[in-house]
Amino acid sequence: MNGGAADARRYETEGDVNTTARRASWVRERVGAEARWWLEEDAKYFLHQSLSTPCVNVLSRCEGIYIEDLEGRRYMDFHGNSVHQVGFGNPRVIEAIKNQLDSLPFCPRRYTNIPAVMLAKKLAEITPGDLSKSLFCPSGAGAVGMALRLARGATGRFKTVSMWEAFHGASLDASSVGGQKLFREGSGPLLPGTEHVPPPEPYRCLWGCEGRCDLRCARYVEYVLEMEGDVGAVIAEPVRVGASLPPPDYWRTVRAACDRHGALLIFDEIPHCLGRTGKMFASEHFGVVPDILVLGKGLGGGIVPMAALIARADLNVMPDRSPGHYTHEKNPVGCAAALAAIEDIEQEGLVDRAGALGEHALSRMREMMSRHRLIGDVRGLGLLLSAELVRDRGAKERATDEAEGVMYRALEKGLSFKVTAGNVITLIPPLTITRAELDHALDILDECLAEVEGEPEWRRQGP
Repeated sequence: MNGGAADARRYETEGDVNTTARRASWVRERVGAEARWWLEEDAKYFLHQSLSTPCVNVLSRCEGIYIEDLEGRRYMDFHGNSVHQVGFGNPRVIEAIKNQLDSLPFCPRRYTNIPAVMLAKKLAEITPGDLSKSLFCPSGAGAVGMALRLARGATGRFKTVSMWEAFHGASLDASSVGGQKLFREGSGPLLPGTEHVPPPEPYRCLWGCEGRCDLRCARYVEYVLEMEGDVGAVIAEPVRVGASLPPPDYWRTVRAACDRHGALLIFDEIPHCLGRTGKMFASEHFGVVPDILVLGKGLGGGIVPMAALIARADLNVMPDRSPGHYTHEKNPVGCAAALAAIEDIEQEGLVDRAGALGEHALSRMREMMSRHRLIGDVRGLGLLLSAELVRDRGAKERATDEAEGVMYRALEKGLSFKVTAGNVITLIPPLTITRAELDHALDILDECLAEVEGEPEWRRQGP
C-alpha cells in the first residue's frame, strides 16, 4: 500500500492511516531527534498496523483537553480515542482510582465487590427504558462479543444484520459485524450469518433520496429480516462516528421491524455514550430503547480500560453458561473509575454543556461552509461534530488528500483531530472544554481550510 489515489477507498476507515506521504513528511519535518529515536524503538518492538505503529509522535503528558509531546508542544485533543468525556487526568477519577488501589486493587472472578455492584446499579438507574442487567469487561470489542453471544443465547439464532462502514471493534467477531474493509480484508472466514445493509447516510444516500427521505433504508432492513427469517439481532451504532445522523424515524422503524421478526436490537454506543451527544445516551435522541446497550471508552474515565453491556432483565437466560467470562470482569479499579466519571458528568452538568456547546460549534461550522468550497457537509449532535470535505459539491468526490492536509496543518497549530472515512474531519473534544477553547479550535480549523484551499491546485479550480 502506498497511499496513492488508486488506494483511496482502502483508507476510508474509522481513523487516519500512517502509510501516506503526508505522514512521512510530518514525522521528518516536525518531530525532534529524541522523539524520532523513540518512534524508531516503537516501530522496532511493536507489530506494525496502519492506524497506530509506526506512530506520529511521542507524548509525555496529558491534562484536561490537552496532550503534550516530548518537546513540550501542547495540542487540544479533539480525538482522544473517544475516551475523554471528563477530560484527561480528571481529579475525581484519579482520586477514586488511588483510593481503590489502596484497598482492593483486584477481585477474583468467583467474588464480587462493592464498586462493581454500585456501578451495575448506577447503570440500571441511568440507562433508558427497562435496561437493568449488566456484564463488564476491559474492552469495547469484548463487550460487543458478549452482546452477540447473549443474543444467540436469548433467541437461539446466530444470524445478525449490521451496517456496512460500521466499526464495532478490531476483534474477529466485532470485525465480522463491522463493515470496514481495513478490518475485514484478508481475515476470513469471518463469522457466518453476518448480513450487512447500507447505513442510513443522508448526505450520500444510496437510495437517491436527496434530502427527501422516505425511509427506504429502514424498510430494506426489514426486507432482510423477512427474507432471512431467523436473524437473532440487528447491531448498529445509533449515530455513526463521523456524526452521520440517521433520518428522524429510522430507528423507530427498525425497532418495530425487529419486534415483528423476533430479532433483538443492539446499540453500540461505545464511543458516544455518557453525554457526548447532549444526552446521556445517543439512543435517547431517537426515542428508541434497545434490547442490549454496549458502552465503553469514556466509561473508564479516560484512564482505565472499561466496557459494559446493559440488557433487559428477561434476557438473563444463560446462568448455566458464561457469555462474559473475563479475568477483569468486575475489576474494582475500573468500576471505581467508571462511577467517578459518571459522578463528574452529573455533578458538572456536562450533558447539558455538550448540547449547548455543540449547537454553538455547529452554527460556526455552517458559517465556515458558506465560505469554504472544500466543505460539502457539516453535521453534529452535541460535541460529536464533523465536516465532510469534497472536491466538488455536486459530484461529492471525497477530498481525501485535502482532508489529510488540513489535519497536519492543524497539528502544526496545536489542534489534534482524526479523519474518518478518508475525508471527514471529526471533532470530538472533552465535554469539559470551555467555549473560548472551542472557538480557538474552530479558528484553527478555519485557517487550515483556507490554507489548503490556497494551494495551487485549488486556486486553479476557481470558484
